[in-house]
Amino acid sequence: MSTVTTPDTRSPEARPALPDGSAWSRWANAHRKWLFAAPAMAFVAVLIVFPVAWTGYLSLTDAEGSVRAESEFIGFQNYLDVLADTDRFWPAVWRTVAFTGVVLLFEIVLGMAIALLLWRPFRGERWVRVAILLPLVATPVAVGMMWRLIFDPNIGMANQVLSWVGIGPQPWLSGQHSALPTTMFIDVWQWTPMVVLILLAGLTSLSDEPQEAALIDGASTWQRFRHVTLPLLMPTVVVAILLRGIDALKTFDILYATKGRGGGSFHEVETLNVYAYGLSFDYNDYGVSSTVLIIFFLIIIGVMWALTYRKKGLQR
Repeated sequence: MSTVTTPDTRSPEARPALPDGSAWSRWANAHRKWLFAAPAMAFVAVLIVFPVAWTGYLSLTDAEGSVRAESEFIGFQNYLDVLADTDRFWPAVWRTVAFTGVVLLFEIVLGMAIALLLWRPFRGERWVRVAILLPLVATPVAVGMMWRLIFDPNIGMANQVLSWVGIGPQPWLSGQHSALPTTMFIDVWQWTPMVVLILLAGLTSLSDEPQEAALIDGASTWQRFRHVTLPLLMPTVVVAILLRGIDALKTFDILYATKGRGGGSFHEVETLNVYAYGLSFDYNDYGVSSTVLIIFFLIIIGVMWALTYRKKGLQR
C-alpha cells in the first residue's frame, strides 16, 4: 500500500532544525567567503609577505658574505648609513625618479596620441595595431641587447644613419651623459604600446553622445578633446599611469642588459634596483642591500597610494 507524502508548507523559520547539522558546518557556512579566499591569501602571504618580512629583518642586521653566515642585530644603523650615502644611494634615487618621470611622460603623451589615431576605424587598422604592438612581443633583455647592437659606436646602425645626413658618430650608451637618455628611449620604444592598449580600451568604452553634442555646439577638435574626451578618459589615464609608473620604477632588465654591472663604469644608469642588485650579488652585502630594497619598497607603496587616492577622487 503506497503512502502519499504531502509537502511541508510551513515557513522556514517554523521548520525544525535538521538533526545532522554540526557546529562546524554552521560556522563554515557563516564564514564561507573567508574560507574560499583562504588559499589565495595563503599564497600571497608565502610569496609576498614572507620575503618582505625577511628582507626587513636582514636590513636590521650586518649580514654579509653568505646568507648562512652569522649576523648581528644592529637596529637602524644600516638605514642611517644608506641615507647618509651621497656617492651612490642618493644619485641612484635621482636616476630612478628621473628615469620614471621622463619615460612616463613620453609614454602617456605618445600613447594618447596613437590611441586617438586608432580610435576611429580606417582601412588597414588591424595591420597598424599589430605593428604598434610588436615591441611588446620581445622580452626586455632581448630588447636591451638588440638596441645595444644598434647603438654600438663602431658597428651600430644608429651612427651609420647619422653619417648619411652629415652628423658625426654619437656615444649613445657608452657616453657618461648620454647613456641614461638612451635607455629612456629604449624603454619608451618598448612600453608605449602597453599604454596605447590601455587608453584605446578606455576610448572605445566612451559614449558617442557627448562627442556628438559638442560637435553640434560647434566645438573644435581640440576643444572636444580637452573638455569632453580627456575628462571622461581621466580615470583610465590614471590607471595607465599607475601600472606603467610602478613598472618603470622597478626597471632593471633593460638597464642591466645595456650597461651591465653597476649601471656602467661611472654608474651612469644605476637606479635603486641596479644598486641593490650590485650590493647583493657583486659585494654580498645583504644587510645594506636589504635596507635599500625596503626603502625602495616604501617609495613604491607611497606612489601607489598617491595614485590610487587620485583615481578614487576622479571617480567621485
